Amino acid sequence: MSNFNSYNRIVIKIGSAVLADSKGKIDHSFLSRLAEDIAWLRKKNKDVLIVSSGAIAIGRKNIALSKDLTLAESQALAAHGQIELMIAWKKHMNKHSIQIGQMLLTPRETELKVSSNNAQQTIAKLLQVGCLPIINENDVVSTMEIEGKFYGDNDRLAARVSQIISADCLILLSDVDGLYTDN
Repeated sequence: MSNFNSYNRIVIKIGSAVLADSKGKIDHSFLSRLAEDIAWLRKKNKDVLIVSSGAIAIGRKNIALSKDLTLAESQALAAHGQIELMIAWKKHMNKHSIQIGQMLLTPRETELKVSSNNAQQTIAKLLQVGCLPIINENDVVSTMEIEGKFYGDNDRLAARVSQIISADCLILLSDVDGLYTDN
């Protein structure tokens, strides 16, 4: 295993259940501690990128819908919740004078050469100018994860982003109990 200090480019993926409760209330205490950690890493000259779940979960705060959501309801919650999610990130990163940049991607965009190159260039420029890239799957147009066709929420997107930018380390923050090798 490598020494953590040897990692220069780190992708941190945060799961919905880590960011918000079942009613869409954001865990500001967690975000505050994470923002401190990100600021510390950046002071150590580490490139940090965030893949943040939570838009659908956070969308529940202001929009009351049943527990079992239709696809359209999930998309509506994602559209509303993405705004609230970015407001929370901005609030906590501003305390450390860190600017943020939002990127919404789909799995398809990470697989197409031109789109993947564009994402890579955007991430590189955001890092170069000192912005923290915050990436989320665009649930309004990419519905495969919502429909349950892919397991892993933004985990797969975080892995693809890590590949695209040649990350040294991918950290998955989740409420899942450990590593699963099968169903």
